[in-house]
Amino acid sequence: MNRRTLIAAAAGSAASWLALAPSLAAAQPFEVTRSDAAWRARLAPEAYRVLRQQGTERPGSSPLDKEKRAGLFGCKGCGLPLFHSRTKFESGTGWPSFYAPLRNAVRTRIDTSLLMRRVEVVCRGCGGHLGHVFDDGPPPTGKRYCMNGVAMIFRAATG
Repeated sequence: MNRRTLIAAAAGSAASWLALAPSLAAAQPFEVTRSDAAWRARLAPEAYRVLRQQGTERPGSSPLDKEKRAGLFGCKGCGLPLFHSRTKFESGTGWPSFYAPLRNAVRTRIDTSLLMRRVEVVCRGCGGHLGHVFDDGPPPTGKRYCMNGVAMIFRAATG
């Protein structure tokens, strides 16, 4: 198999995955909706790029990757709580990682960008892109929710 054949096969596979990917936004409307102009006004440029344009922050750039206090990680777009600090772990990837989201906090959909098949994680409240989930996490779930820290806020536990 030569390089051209391999690339054509990969592109065909990506196209077939894309055809099978559910339209999450059409199937289930989000509770928080804003115009593009309103999102731009509400979010810093990097947060907008990640949350609204499915971008990725540079690894190691988020202070939330090193956050060790007890509390909740929420969506920067709408404030919905997403992950409890108890589920956070050090993945060594340079992004905040968790083994489980809070109940009914996120939705997933197939992402076939970059000629890869990944599972994208979005906020249930506003549909903002948070990151991806992989099957190489620790027990008890075996999942690694690899999140963009710029897409989240942290609220420390009080008391």
